[in-house]
Amino acid sequence: MIVMMVAGGKEQEEIEKELAMAEEYIPLTYAEYEEGLSRGKLLGLRCLSCGKITCHPMPVCQWCGSRTMERVELSGEGELLTFTVIRVAPEGFEAPYIPCLVRAIEGPILIGRLELAQGDKEASQALIGKRVKMSGTYTHEGDKFSGGAHLCPVFKIMER
Repeated sequence: MIVMMVAGGKEQEEIEKELAMAEEYIPLTYAEYEEGLSRGKLLGLRCLSCGKITCHPMPVCQWCGSRTMERVELSGEGELLTFTVIRVAPEGFEAPYIPCLVRAIEGPILIGRLELAQGDKEASQALIGKRVKMSGTYTHEGDKFSGGAHLCPVFKIMER
């Protein structure tokens, strides 16, 4: 009999059993995450082992790998870490648009879009580090490379 040892000294059979159990209990699916976004709610998962928050939905904690997580609602507020302005859009998108990374006040880093304040024509590097708040969602209708329409959060600068 061959016993295959993998990740952390666990046998393959033990890992497969854990994965099967994890599939039975998924506290937040991607569809539920998008449904929350459509209602103006930003949902994530709090790890019951390490206490950190993971966002987008994942079957395991991105910080410690635990499968014991609970659904939580995030504030939608955070700090703008970086962004870029897309002026030549790929198929299925309309330029210009501004994808961004935001560190939520609860901890996880989120991907979204940045909405400029009314009257602002250009985004400048001076925006990095500013406080942002989720102001809505953007629906990407999908293209030949994606699985159809998906939502992403849109963030707006809170302070000037």
